[in-house]
Amino acid sequence: MDDLSIADRLENLNDQHQRHKEEKLSNNTDQTLVSMHKAGVCKGKRWLVRDVDLNIERGEIVTLIGPNGSGKTTVTRLATGVLKPTSGKVARIAKLKIGHVPQRLNIGWALPLNVARLMTLTGHHSRNDIIKQLEQVGASHLMHAAVQELSGGEFQRVLLARAMIRMPDLLVLDEPVQGVDFASQLALYRLISDIRARTNCAILLVSHDLHVVMAETDRVVCLNGHVCCSGSPEHVAGSSEYLELFGEQARQRLAIYQHHHDHTHDSAPQPGDKHVR
Repeated sequence: MDDLSIADRLENLNDQHQRHKEEKLSNNTDQTLVSMHKAGVCKGKRWLVRDVDLNIERGEIVTLIGPNGSGKTTVTRLATGVLKPTSGKVARIAKLKIGHVPQRLNIGWALPLNVARLMTLTGHHSRNDIIKQLEQVGASHLMHAAVQELSGGEFQRVLLARAMIRMPDLLVLDEPVQGVDFASQLALYRLISDIRARTNCAILLVSHDLHVVMAETDRVVCLNGHVCCSGSPEHVAGSSEYLELFGEQARQRLAIYQHHHDHTHDSAPQPGDKHVR
């Protein structure tokens, strides 16, 4: 893929995101799917996260970032109901349907398993539904392929189709582009954006990389045992090294979120900091 084609794709993706924002302003179906108020989880004598205030609205993409052990996985488990809060409250709409793409999926690679069978491991789905979801992610040709033979990008597409087959209200993605090349990252991010635009589901995306966040994100939430700060990627400073490598247009597709964790928890907010509502 040459530089021009990448630049064109980035520009098209940014235009698509802007159209989604304009459509969302006139959409009267906005709905809070998950609401956390001073939520915290304590294991033994250690707080994994504490005093988390976070709303997840239908049709928005929220990205959680932070260093290892900062509480990203804990917050997603609070949001989905896997964990109950030790303190505070977590509320979800009734009959909330959740789709999940894990960071790792433990599969017995010695066992024969094709994509169609993988799609039905956790529930019965018709052949037509399976084909439809695979088509939506550009993977219908892989239906009978052995899972062990899929590339990293192909496997992620299949996992997205598997998560979306139940038509979830909330899609949780844990490091969806880990281990794939840059071109495949762009394609997967575009696919995630298309899923949001097509279904109006909320997306909670977890990143273990402090430096790369998809530009379609409506809010970036930085965690370090608590909510340090949050804001839209448009308000987040870019990395000079990243801009030098990929150019200014790449910033429109992958925003850089820089945050230093050298503050104390009781320090006053700095100018420009935004906190989760």
